[in-house]
Amino acid sequence: MFKIKSLLQQVFTSERSTTVTVPPVLGKRRRFLILLLALFHTLGAISSLDALMSSRTSQGSIAWIISLNTFPYAAVPAYWIFGRSRFQGYVISRQETANELYNKHKIKAAGVEPFALQSDRIRGSIQAIEQLAKMPFLTGNQAELLIDGEQTFNSIFEGIRQAKDYVFVQFYIVRDDNLGQQLQQLLIEKAQQGVAVYFLYDEIGSYRLSKRYIRRLAEAGVMVRPFHSTKGAGNRFQLNFRNHRKIVITDGLHGWLGGLNVGDEYLGLNPRFGQWRDTHLKLTGPAVMGMQLSFVEDWYWSSDDIPLLHWQAVASEQDIPVLIVPSGPADRFETASLMIQHALHSAVERIWIASPYFVPDEGTLAALKLAALRGVDVRVLIPERTDNILVSLAAYAFIGPLLDAGVNIYRYDRGFLHAKTFILDHHISAVGTVNLDNRSFRLNFEVTALLADEQLNQQMATQFIEDFSHAREMNYADVLNRAWYLRAASRAANLMAPVL
Repeated sequence: MFKIKSLLQQVFTSERSTTVTVPPVLGKRRRFLILLLALFHTLGAISSLDALMSSRTSQGSIAWIISLNTFPYAAVPAYWIFGRSRFQGYVISRQETANELYNKHKIKAAGVEPFALQSDRIRGSIQAIEQLAKMPFLTGNQAELLIDGEQTFNSIFEGIRQAKDYVFVQFYIVRDDNLGQQLQQLLIEKAQQGVAVYFLYDEIGSYRLSKRYIRRLAEAGVMVRPFHSTKGAGNRFQLNFRNHRKIVITDGLHGWLGGLNVGDEYLGLNPRFGQWRDTHLKLTGPAVMGMQLSFVEDWYWSSDDIPLLHWQAVASEQDIPVLIVPSGPADRFETASLMIQHALHSAVERIWIASPYFVPDEGTLAALKLAALRGVDVRVLIPERTDNILVSLAAYAFIGPLLDAGVNIYRYDRGFLHAKTFILDHHISAVGTVNLDNRSFRLNFEVTALLADEQLNQQMATQFIEDFSHAREMNYADVLNRAWYLRAASRAANLMAPVL
């Protein structure tokens, strides 16, 4: 070691010696190291140009450009895995799906046009969201609000038992535990009865799902696919795009969506979290066609195949207008973020929001403040306990300014809050999978159901009031009285908001 150090000192600092004899092995290693460093810096420069042209936020673009050029050895691999904000491969797949659906199933003639909402009173406040969803509000729907895991899975399992033609199942997380095995057994039974069963899961969210679980489904005739976000040469290294949707559809007639995944903790059986507070929704009627289209696009991406389905919309006994809003990194616009901002800007009397993860972007922060400043009753319900410490820390960076503007923030302390819902004034309600964070706004595939119904809005308002009764309202002291190192940690976590 001493000889090598002396040799390097002669090479770089000696003024008297003009020639140094370098051992051949050391010379090769040095040349290799120089070439490797040059390669990383070149890749860093190329990647920083890509970040400049493709990052959706200036904050994210600046952060990547600085890191890629100052320390490319770690930043280049990280950028290839986490840096992309648009899932270009899925964009192409969606175009192919649209062509296939139009040619084979003629979805545009599926009969949804008669159910398009005509009320100017409602459409005036949500027309932009219809443009984002590329689908109008559809009437003729029945909606059932499902609170927590027991209600939700009892409803889903009964719906699957009654399926006659096909079943679609899509979840972000599937556990090989008691609840997961109940679902597995039910799907196996339906497949053995001749019902077509399609099972789609996100391999990152379900990374603990055993191969045995998947193999048993496949052997029974269930068509099983991972979402496969790394599919294609251009996506080989990226892990940032995840399918966070939770959808179940039976026969094109009934659909379920919301915040619940498949696992015993969603029944409140995990001692770490205790009670699991969540919200799901059962829909019957033409709106199921929107859910079905979202599933088919995801299935086509994962398998290059389109199932044979029913595309004829059927009205239910009720007449609730519903809009299904899929969102994700293949969209032309940031659909989820714009949907939330539009709701905030449209609010006249109240907007109450529940989200387990609260790291809003600048547009959403501004919309929250403006709504409160113009006198709207703005309430945000977030969990006291969390399963992501960075997200919890980052939230404190926003809370002070929001409280100052008049936003009311509540921390739910009766178990873990995981619902992703909001109510707008007294007529619009939302249930879905979107969190108020950058991942849901820009990186995840999500889905939301918007419902224009005063009765359901009141039902959700009653549930919000119940949840507020099990939460503590935050005040300025909660922010100011925190230790300095916690305040510093919150600011540091906030810098990571684009990838949280």
